[in-house]
Amino acid sequence: MEKKKSSASSDLASTLKNLNLNSSSSSSSPSNILSASILPLRKKKPRRLVSLCLGLLGEHFEDITADLTEIAAEFPPDLKLAMLAIARRRQLLNDDVLIALADNSWELLDVSGSDVSDLGLAKVAELCTNLRAVDISRCDRLTAAGVSSLLSHCRLLEILRCGGSPRSDFTARGCLNILKPKLNDVEEESWEELDSMDIVNGAPSLRWLVWPRIDEDSKTSLATECPRIIVNPQPSVTGFRGFKVPAEAYASRALDHSIVEDLDPKTWAVSGASRRATVQFVPSNDVQELPMAERFRLAFLERDTRLAPKRAKNARQNKRRAERDWLMSSSDAKSVVLASQASKIVHKYSR
Repeated sequence: MEKKKSSASSDLASTLKNLNLNSSSSSSSPSNILSASILPLRKKKPRRLVSLCLGLLGEHFEDITADLTEIAAEFPPDLKLAMLAIARRRQLLNDDVLIALADNSWELLDVSGSDVSDLGLAKVAELCTNLRAVDISRCDRLTAAGVSSLLSHCRLLEILRCGGSPRSDFTARGCLNILKPKLNDVEEESWEELDSMDIVNGAPSLRWLVWPRIDEDSKTSLATECPRIIVNPQPSVTGFRGFKVPAEAYASRALDHSIVEDLDPKTWAVSGASRRATVQFVPSNDVQELPMAERFRLAFLERDTRLAPKRAKNARQNKRRAERDWLMSSSDAKSVVLASQASKIVHKYSR
């Protein structure tokens, strides 16, 4: 009996010696096989209740557009931004929807491919002055006047996406003078009479410009006169010119992708919804140009916007010169000025 016990124990000891208990030494160990078989069975993280509610709301977005101002009044800023992203994907974004959802704490705005015009963009720019990234690509109703209003109110803007369609490319070319800083020719008599626009112009914080189909002349002009603005940055591990390229500056990803990442794509893939054909960023030499009448109209608007500050400055100069000429030519005016100076001196010494 004792011999059988001793032989059994010796067999058990020899068996344990032959086992490889080091899980890191072999990739085909039972534990690794078990973990590998479990990994594919892991379920995706369930969506939040808020995301499910937003998805249901987005599926019926056209039914609440008329009362959107009252509905979204109590919504937090991130939910308003998510509703804006849903409206854009469902081709329902226009000036009324944008103004109804606008929040002054927004730092990101994506209205690409929408019906937003200069009026809606200007209203939002006045309210959302903390915007740092804006996408206005494929917005055919926007002109240089709307972009000028955006840059004048949002002084912290760092990323701007534009172009994408023939009309939007034309608008972007008309905005080059707005982006470049410059010193205007001034005729004032002292530095106190200078306006801020006489000294500097352009977007002071803009660094990343995403314009997929930029022409060579515009690209060369920006690189020469405003090298601070980096056009169409590419992904890089080391960054670009010592700066880390933000994710919002990559054209391959939608600007509001992170906002709707937790939402079900079926929210904006509603059957029967009318959709406009989107323009793909396909490089081509045969780009369809705008009609001549439309080009003249946009050029007139761009020129009128550019010359408006100069007209206002000339009006102020002419007014001051007229006042000086009146003082120098009229004896009554001279007596009024001398009497005013005398009364000031008398009042000074009478104290």
